[in-house]
Amino acid sequence: MIYLDNNASTKVDPEVRAAVERALGLDGNPSSIHSAGRRARRAVEEARDEVARLVGASPEEIFFSSGGTEANAMAIFGAARADAPARAPSRKIVRTGAEHPSVREAFERLASAAYGLEEAVVNPGPSGALDPEAVAAELSGGARLLSVMLANNEYGGLFPVAGLAQRARAAGAVFHTDAVQAAGRIPIEVRALGVDLLSLSAHKMHGPKGIGALYVRKGLRLSPRTPGGGQERRQRAGTENVPGIAGFGVAARLARERLAGDAAGVARLRDRLETQILAAAPGARVVGGAIPRLPNTAAILFPGVSGEALAIRLDLAGVAVSVGSACSSGTTAPSPALLSLGLSRAEARSVVRFSLSRFTTAAEVEAAARAAAGAAGAMGEAATAPALSTN
Repeated sequence: MIYLDNNASTKVDPEVRAAVERALGLDGNPSSIHSAGRRARRAVEEARDEVARLVGASPEEIFFSSGGTEANAMAIFGAARADAPARAPSRKIVRTGAEHPSVREAFERLASAAYGLEEAVVNPGPSGALDPEAVAAELSGGARLLSVMLANNEYGGLFPVAGLAQRARAAGAVFHTDAVQAAGRIPIEVRALGVDLLSLSAHKMHGPKGIGALYVRKGLRLSPRTPGGGQERRQRAGTENVPGIAGFGVAARLARERLAGDAAGVARLRDRLETQILAAAPGARVVGGAIPRLPNTAAILFPGVSGEALAIRLDLAGVAVSVGSACSSGTTAPSPALLSLGLSRAEARSVVRFSLSRFTTAAEVEAAARAAAGAAGAMGEAATAPALSTN
């Protein structure tokens, strides 16, 4: 299998796997005071330090979760709930139209009658870029919360988070960024970004599934979403997932150490993949290709071709790709993130995402490009072929 669906999940690095296996032998509860508990606690805190170093935070600002989705929920509900401390009395919450479903649906919940907050949505432009002035217009008059992803998971576009954080602060809003796709692929420094909250997930950076983290700027108080214990300084009750956390720590260290080299190498392979597909598939185009984006992501629109059907054909040919967020799999509706760019419903359904990793090889890229162009061409010919006469 040529695996090009790394924005959905990545291969676990062998060093990470070894760390998880070692941590499975730590039988103590990290909250226990005996030696077995202290060994487990040491593993948790060493990993916390590595995750903090990856994003330029202090260890006490990192809170572990079950993944990126829960980290987003911890941030959004914790900062925006009516009983949470807020910088401003405004009941307005602002997000982009390109956010991950875990952010989009959390905002929709907050805008329901149960919470009564007022949601505003700012869509990126057709290029995939987000206009800071459009966001600033929604923040005028104050806001409670602004959430803007650092990198889009479907077409890879990078958003101007640092500048928007300044505007959020001026409006009295807490600023959250979903950095799940960005971490380990581009440099992240929370102080330079100026964000209050930042979400992470281990399995997007060759770590284990089921473990993530939320950066909470020191001094910001959130309303806890999971009461019932003192773990994670009462932000998230429940016994810590020691093996997952240990693996996350190693994945964060490897991502930090290898970031520059990995990003450059993956970007070259991504560009080669796009060049070969576009040359062989007439009319195909890269979504978001004209703006700064993640080095590993290529979202390609094949006009007149069903992206889902193309993904199935590629799977049968031994190439794994996707047609949007894995968290929206099983739905027949086109991607809201792609629709937010102004694509028609038919165009959004014709987009296939290829996402690479440091384990992707040049030979795999060559083979995947040939397979994608061949399958798209065959499907296009089938769609335009005249129907057989029944007479």
